[in-house]
Amino acid sequence: MLLEVRDLHVEFTTRDGVAKAVNGVTYAVDEGQTLAVLGESGSGKSVTAQAVMGILDVPPGRITGGEILFQGKDLLRMKEEERRRIRGAGMAMIFQDALSALNPVLTVGAQLGEMFTVHRGMSRKDARAKAVELMDRVKIPAARQRVGDYPHQFSGGMRQRIMIAMALALEPSLIIADEPTTALDVTVQAQVMDLLAELQRELNMGLILITHDLGVVADVADKIAVMYAGRIVEAAPVHEIYKAPAHPYTRGLLDSIPRLDQKGQELYAIKGLPPSLLAIPSGCAFNPRCPMAQPVCRGTVPPLYQVTESPVPRTSACHFWKECLHAHA
Repeated sequence: MLLEVRDLHVEFTTRDGVAKAVNGVTYAVDEGQTLAVLGESGSGKSVTAQAVMGILDVPPGRITGGEILFQGKDLLRMKEEERRRIRGAGMAMIFQDALSALNPVLTVGAQLGEMFTVHRGMSRKDARAKAVELMDRVKIPAARQRVGDYPHQFSGGMRQRIMIAMALALEPSLIIADEPTTALDVTVQAQVMDLLAELQRELNMGLILITHDLGVVADVADKIAVMYAGRIVEAAPVHEIYKAPAHPYTRGLLDSIPRLDQKGQELYAIKGLPPSLLAIPSGCAFNPRCPMAQPVCRGTVPPLYQVTESPVPRTSACHFWKECLHAHA
């Protein structure tokens, strides 16, 4: 297995108390496989990714338990110098806000070339040539003429392509894409997702795609992990999730997707707000918003029930997962 996250726990110390951002997350992704991690803002998707990459702000954040195995080695037991060598060369991350992630006072060619001068010891001339090659690879028009431009001179979609190029520079085995289509219009979203899928097939990379939009991942993901209040509440192959969700929260996310056959109807929205991570509700964290909630949901934290076993295990953290599945039968 390329990456295995096992029972990961992350918390942040704040002025108001301890926020439990990640509560026992377990997932895995292999070479050539795409795992989509879904959930509302504050569900722990990005914090889990930052813990995997080793870029958590410490303090106030800290990992309090679990393992992160990359190609069989526990990243949490490595020295920082060893882990820094893995970042970029072994795994890379595409951030959601390209304008903030890119340095505004350096040309995109200099930022792309830095990957090769630092990690590969190339000369600046050779690194610049590599930067042009990367920009061509992610289909930026007139790459040779634009390699000396600054980030603000590119459109949002082109900046996102530069971020993808930066992540691909050293051809890592794993890429984590954190909301890579945020703030892009629908047409550009589709182009960016198609580009990621094409590059993944070409390089046989593992891809973790973090998003809140189930509509974005339908055609590209192999597996989906749905997060709520720092925990994975459902995990399944992509087609099984869309066919019949086994958790009310996943069902709510699916019902929130606009559909052509619902023209003129009001869009569905999950009632209420995500819980504060400083005071996660007892029992099932989703119970205050859940239309299926029963007394047991308020008193007992549901384990991850095994829904199916093969070929890819499917799990649901709902006491009433059978009823949830039956509602879609």
